[in-house]
Amino acid sequence: MSSIQVQLLAELTRVHAMKRADQIALWFEGNQTTYAELDRRANQVANGLLSEGLPPASRVAVLSKNTDAVFELLFGAAKAGQTLVVVNWRLAPQEVTYILNDAQARLLFVGADFCDIVNKTSSAWPTVQKIIALEGSSTPWESYAAWRARQSSDEPQVTVTGSDVVVQLYTSGTTGRPKGAQLTSDNLLALVSAGVNELQLVTAEDINLVCMPLFHIGGLGYGLVGLYGGSTNVILREVIPVEILRAVARHRVNKMFLVPAVILFLLQTPEIEQTDLSSLRLISYGASPMPLELLRRAMNVFRCGFGQVYGLTETTGAITFLPPADHDPSGTPRMRSCGKPFSTVEIRIVDAEGRDLPVGQVGQIITRSPQTMKGYWNLPEETAHAIRDGWFYTGDAGYLDEDGYLYIHDRVKDMIISGGENIYPAEVENVLFNHPAVADVAVIGVPDEQWGEAVKAIVVKKAGVEVTADELIAFAKQHIASYKAPKSVDFVEALPRNASGKILKRELRAPYWAGRERQVN
Repeated sequence: MSSIQVQLLAELTRVHAMKRADQIALWFEGNQTTYAELDRRANQVANGLLSEGLPPASRVAVLSKNTDAVFELLFGAAKAGQTLVVVNWRLAPQEVTYILNDAQARLLFVGADFCDIVNKTSSAWPTVQKIIALEGSSTPWESYAAWRARQSSDEPQVTVTGSDVVVQLYTSGTTGRPKGAQLTSDNLLALVSAGVNELQLVTAEDINLVCMPLFHIGGLGYGLVGLYGGSTNVILREVIPVEILRAVARHRVNKMFLVPAVILFLLQTPEIEQTDLSSLRLISYGASPMPLELLRRAMNVFRCGFGQVYGLTETTGAITFLPPADHDPSGTPRMRSCGKPFSTVEIRIVDAEGRDLPVGQVGQIITRSPQTMKGYWNLPEETAHAIRDGWFYTGDAGYLDEDGYLYIHDRVKDMIISGGENIYPAEVENVLFNHPAVADVAVIGVPDEQWGEAVKAIVVKKAGVEVTADELIAFAKQHIASYKAPKSVDFVEALPRNASGKILKRELRAPYWAGRERQVN
């Protein structure tokens, strides 16, 4: 059970600072931060934000690879009644610009890797009144260390509530525009309390590895689970398989969260044969199901427990858990499941009219829990469509068995998940349609042994115009993040459509997924 009780996320560091002041909370590239220091720095950040004259609930953005400062900023924003927007650093500059403008960000904290992007595009961000450099001093902006050092470390005198939006994470939209999912203090506390108290993912005695991107709820939420549990959290700047292995051995890591693609990369890394993995106790995984053969290999090599989670950004991450006890390398039917919902989570399977379906019948997964987001930022119609009578409509299709285990079958939406990244075909299609040689295009996900799914474009060329697959892929990468661009392109004479003109994507996907039980990896 958790050794602390807090009502607000803003209280977490203060309570830990009193209980385990000298324990290491964060380890990042040689820098160690105790729980007492983390609380003090969070206070300094909060007071710094207040000194900038920001109105309550202002959006404060960070554009950086993983760093301990992200957690200082998050807790500081929570204490100051502000909202942290963690920007996906893999996005193209125009996508970053859209998010900063949509969020109406007032401040931007930027990592050293992204100073060029900021220099080239900051003139397009009218609401950003100040830029602060997280690392180094060779920029025109004040350094984060200097800015923080100027602030008081006293607890800020700000009244905050559980319904305050603490984090705003952007998730790609079906129309091609990212949507800001607003996650409250109550949402985040529901997640971390379940992770620690109910699932016992981490304890205060654990060394917890945080390596997945913090702009995803999987990375950020798992890091918060570790901090709520009072563990020592080792943060890696980015996912580099050999660095993950070295961190496990060097720090004697007990727990970590990975996506299946990263587990595969670790198994393919030659250094794994010489790495001491004996400290590992539990590897949690999610974002896509684990192929059984990959799971068998992982269980054989890592020799620790495995736990699968299922959730979305809008549900503040995980809402179901398949525990180690249900992981059988012989491949029982339950291994196809993503587990049972947390005790605070309700899940229903409904048809197109919202009527409940019987056990074993596939329909849309809907959920109601304290983890359901407050709504999409400035998108009331989208919010009303997604959350109806308190139930969040996930857009995923699945079924429940007689024991309450959830099975993912397919996607109601056409979203592609590649290496844990959510990719919406509409966004890629919109880009490809702008190429002068493209008459028609459909984008689908196809099986990929490394990434789970890969993006494929199926293109109809304009009459008399020639274009190659490589040219279209390069064109897409000029306008959207590389991971969203097609990995392959097929050319056809025409796309299959129904009577109303809608492209029959299931028909397009069928040849690539033939013989597979699930239509997603």
